[in-house]
Amino acid sequence: MKKPKYLFPLITFLLSFGCALFVAMKVFPNNPFSQTKTKQETTLANKIQDGDIIFQTSESKQCEAVRIATNSKFSHCGLIYKINGELFVFEAVQPVKLTPLSDWINHGKDRKFVVKRLKDADKVLNEATLQKMKDYSQRFMGKEYDAYFEWSDTRIYCSELVWKIYKNGANIELSKLKQLKDFNLTDERVKKILKERYGNDIPLEEKVVAPSDLVDSDLLKTIIDTY
Repeated sequence: MKKPKYLFPLITFLLSFGCALFVAMKVFPNNPFSQTKTKQETTLANKIQDGDIIFQTSESKQCEAVRIATNSKFSHCGLIYKINGELFVFEAVQPVKLTPLSDWINHGKDRKFVVKRLKDADKVLNEATLQKMKDYSQRFMGKEYDAYFEWSDTRIYCSELVWKIYKNGANIELSKLKQLKDFNLTDERVKKILKERYGNDIPLEEKVVAPSDLVDSDLLKTIIDTY
């Protein structure tokens, strides 16, 4: 039987297209051809809502000191926002920024995290309130991380950022503020960090809110816990 005239060119084209598609999917993971979400990403997108708070364990020396001083496994937190259908964490690092949720999770110890939500979020966090929170968040975008834990807006740290956004955007105090002296400052690792930060002039009366204060808030309920 005589083979069709265009059979071999067609096969060559299909093989070339297949190879190109494979390369595109491997080299360019965000290529439109590979827009399939992982099972975890799909689950998170279904469970998480605008305004949820996420907590994790970080591994720097300062974060270790935070965990010890607060008697908690949590040393970092952020506020989850849905923007154009994608999930981001608004966090106070250096500088304050929006981080894709998947990247944020990857930065934590063993990729473990906890997501919390206001118990009455369906009533309180309406569209107008969430927009007010996001508008208020803009004032912190790009600001420096506050390694001195001062209660000012000049620089800001993670739990302070979340607390202030809820307070000023939704008129909700997630927890009572403490003073630096209320935490466990006797451990040698904590003392070392305090010495590096403040010398001999430790601001023991400074107002402080820790990730542990937020994660233990009576106003919040657990949505996801991967620990």
